[in-house]
Amino acid sequence: MISDASPTPPCDDPEEQALPLDLKGLKCPLPVIRTRKRLAALGPGALVLVETTDPLAVIDIPHFCNEDGHHLERQTATDRGHSFLIRKGTAI
Repeated sequence: MISDASPTPPCDDPEEQALPLDLKGLKCPLPVIRTRKRLAALGPGALVLVETTDPLAVIDIPHFCNEDGHHLERQTATDRGHSFLIRKGTAI
């Protein structure tokens, strides 16, 4: 059967494809530990949107990404904390 419907174009907003990870209320080192665990269960290139309220996350999450070979796509201040859009690296 031939379909006239055109294929759906890929989504331009990577946040829509990201898996949410709500870490609000957790203090250091738990946001990094939980982020590491979530990324370990995913394939290379997967996106995770991490939300935190820990003020140290602005230091810890970027450092974790750099050390473990992940790409921090975006870091944003929110009303109560920060959000981090992380793409899992291929070497992990």
